[in-house]
Amino acid sequence: MKMKSIISFCLLLSCAAMAQVFPSKTYTGNIFHTPTSPTQVPGPAHLEEFVQNGKLHLGLEDAIMLTLFNNSDINVARAQFNISQFAVQRAHQPFDPVIVAGFTPTRSTQPTASSLDGADTLSSLSQTANTGFSQAFQTGTSFNVNLNSVRSSSNNKFSTVNPSFASGLTFSLTQPLLRRFGMFANRGPIIIAQRGVRLSGAQFEAQMNDIVQRAINQYWDVVQARKNLEVLQKSMELAEASYKRDKRALELGALPPLDIYRSESQVAQRKISLIQAEYALKQVENTLRQTVGADLDPRIGALDLELTESSETNGTLAIVELQEALAKALKSRPEIDAQHQQMAIDDTNVKLAGNNLKPDLNLSATYTSNGLGGMVLDNSSGVPVVVSSGGFADSLSQLGGFSFPTYGLSLQMRFPLHNSSAAADLGTALVSKRRTLYQLRGVEQTIINEVKNAVHDLELAELVMAAAQNSRDLASKTLAAEQRKYELGAQTIFFVLDAQNQLSQAELALVQAQIAYQKALAEVDHATGALLEKHKVNVSTP
Repeated sequence: MKMKSIISFCLLLSCAAMAQVFPSKTYTGNIFHTPTSPTQVPGPAHLEEFVQNGKLHLGLEDAIMLTLFNNSDINVARAQFNISQFAVQRAHQPFDPVIVAGFTPTRSTQPTASSLDGADTLSSLSQTANTGFSQAFQTGTSFNVNLNSVRSSSNNKFSTVNPSFASGLTFSLTQPLLRRFGMFANRGPIIIAQRGVRLSGAQFEAQMNDIVQRAINQYWDVVQARKNLEVLQKSMELAEASYKRDKRALELGALPPLDIYRSESQVAQRKISLIQAEYALKQVENTLRQTVGADLDPRIGALDLELTESSETNGTLAIVELQEALAKALKSRPEIDAQHQQMAIDDTNVKLAGNNLKPDLNLSATYTSNGLGGMVLDNSSGVPVVVSSGGFADSLSQLGGFSFPTYGLSLQMRFPLHNSSAAADLGTALVSKRRTLYQLRGVEQTIINEVKNAVHDLELAELVMAAAQNSRDLASKTLAAEQRKYELGAQTIFFVLDAQNQLSQAELALVQAQIAYQKALAEVDHATGALLEKHKVNVSTP
């Protein structure tokens, strides 16, 4: 039934060509549609949802979500991954069916040298129409159907059929028996393209892993800068209070004139630190705005940031076993998956290169049905007499009856004595596979080192944070003691100001230790490949 449909389709095209009917339009289509114009970049998304009371309120998960939607680096990586998917479509191109149609009219006029030519000046018109359909299959088989029709007319008085319509419908089937035989040899490029999509997906996941970690670190950088600013503001207030108290004591004559400069100097020094902290905060806030895409909207980019995440641990610390972390990293890190996909591509290239070293041995079968129609003339009396009238339909009718077949088989072998290109391809594939093995080993070594460092940094952060908390508590008690001594007149202002500096440094060290702990947690998750899963980021690849 399918063969009859193909024959009917070919006959219709041929009829149109013979009737000199030419198409007036060329239809093209595209099965891929993009949601936006390729020349347009969408604006930032979801920012309005986090604007409250004239500020941009962000928790850590909010910052990660906005980064995934608006960050330019992620969208560039996502576009690269999307591009890789079209390689699969491109790899199917050899198996796309093809229809070819043509019409060639030819007028010929030539002098004759013999009375047997049938006219003093021989004039002939040939109108050839051909239509073909070809389809290659993933087994290596190629199938072709070709319909060829020729309308011929001339002034040759010896012609018995004039005009004549000769048609031929040919079916051909070719199957490679050695090189490019079987599904794998022909599906190899498709398999490589599919592996390439998985490779690109793993690379995209690794890029997202890095970008999410960067966003987390930038979030905590802003928290730390804010905490530092708060500590320095508190220190500034203590210094100003001491200065006001000393100034009042000086006015009352209870303080020597030269002692006022010490507290005044402390106010000036702490003001410098406060100004530096304010501008350091502006810088890290601008960096975070860029990461979450807030700078893309001028109105939202001008709003103050209100970060809701706390750096305090509330006494709950993570427990990470080094061996478990190493096992999880070697199983979950997308960089290792990317190397495995590359190794699979190399294996496929090796097999394809080995197949291309085989000689070509092709088995072909052809079957042609012939037909002839036209006006039959009797020239025996010297004057052409019409015996019967026929036309193109008679020719097609004979084709459909398959009364005049021509068929045959052919076996052709092509054996190159030396195939330099295929041998080079095989050598390249083998070297590429060996290189991938070394790259895999190097990636595993790097990941193992990253996990060890991350676990050690987390342990260090826990110890430093505990020590910083103790140091801060002691510094607070020291300041209270020195303040009390000063009020009783048993101590000078120098020791009070020094205690204030010590408390400020201890509080800054505590903030730094708390932020280092939060970053170390993110680094452990990043090193073990659990960062995206922890923050419910799903990277799905086809």
